Amino acid sequence: MSEKLGIERLDPAGKRVLMRVDFNVPLASDRQISDDTRIRSALPSLQYVIEGGGSLILMSHLGRPKGKIDPAYSLRPVADRLAELTTAPVRFASDTVGPDAESMAASLQPGEILLLENLRFSPGETANDPGFARGLAALGEAFVNDAFGTAHRAHASTVGVPAHFEQSYAGLLMAEELRYLGSLLEAPERPFVAVLGGAKVKDKLAVIRNLLTVVDTLVLGGGMIFTFFALHGLNVGDSLVDNDSLEVVREITNAVATSRGQLVLPTDCIVSTDFSDQGERKSVLVTDIADGWQGLDIGPATVANYGQILGAARSIFWNGPMGVFEIPAFAHGTRAVAEAIVAATAGGAVSVVGGGDSVAALKQMHLAEGVSHLSTGGGASLAFMAGIELPGVSALSSREGS
Repeated sequence: MSEKLGIERLDPAGKRVLMRVDFNVPLASDRQISDDTRIRSALPSLQYVIEGGGSLILMSHLGRPKGKIDPAYSLRPVADRLAELTTAPVRFASDTVGPDAESMAASLQPGEILLLENLRFSPGETANDPGFARGLAALGEAFVNDAFGTAHRAHASTVGVPAHFEQSYAGLLMAEELRYLGSLLEAPERPFVAVLGGAKVKDKLAVIRNLLTVVDTLVLGGGMIFTFFALHGLNVGDSLVDNDSLEVVREITNAVATSRGQLVLPTDCIVSTDFSDQGERKSVLVTDIADGWQGLDIGPATVANYGQILGAARSIFWNGPMGVFEIPAFAHGTRAVAEAIVAATAGGAVSVVGGGDSVAALKQMHLAEGVSHLSTGGGASLAFMAGIELPGVSALSSREGS
């Protein structure tokens, strides 16, 4: 999946370049963008086209308006922010395949950018409607996909549109994502350590299965660990347990004996009488969780052990916090893992953080600059690491000789 035709093979001079970007940014209650990372991440690809003498027609979704026009999900604030981040003129179309978009695209001059309204205002986007895809494709003369965060979705803008172009290119951000993630699965420097956390084990089952075949060590944290403990008959008190996934967890546990990777679980955890910073809390062995208590973070012995494992790693993948890091009382495990990954990276390890809450935690702790790569796609990066074919990547042209 990593051997795709890159945007550097496209001569944009005089062309209207249709580009799928991921501008699904968080908006505050006043409709102001609270984090513009995704917009900034797309700038290198945008600049490549503009500086190369082309014009740009950008497509993106925002939120989940469910196929209906909803002003709360308009991309207008994104257009305004983009205009502040680039010197190129930025125009905004009030539709996607309608008369406004068509006339503005036709009159677009080299060096100008046109951002279409939210793709998901049309039900044709998520349904991969052929007519909707054809209408979008007609706006441009070349197609680039730089939206890795949506590559796991078979939507009109990711799969339908490229079918109308002889060649479809990976943007610079897309290529960087594929390069970093692909290198971990294909040729990681060893030891290769993966760290998975988060609340629900069912969200990580596929990636756990696949990673056990390629990593040297897989360490787990977060709420998902209590399903493993419950499977082995341990009392987990009021901790989160995914009863529907118990049998699959049993299969994974049994498969560890013949897998390449070693599976490591916490030996202690921080428990509390309440899901807040108001309850009583203490550190206990995972075998000693009492009724009325719930595990909300990994414990000090586990922190020390995970630190040693990460300290020896040469390749690292991390997705998911170790505890309820949003509550300061239960953020220590996540911070400790983040600091261990940053230290390993400073020592020469390649570290990739797979989007979502892990990236949010790193930014909150001001450690984001210390890792090799922050993935812009939580769901897409997990699907990639699970060995699942990403439709948006498969739709791109392959590089010659690959």
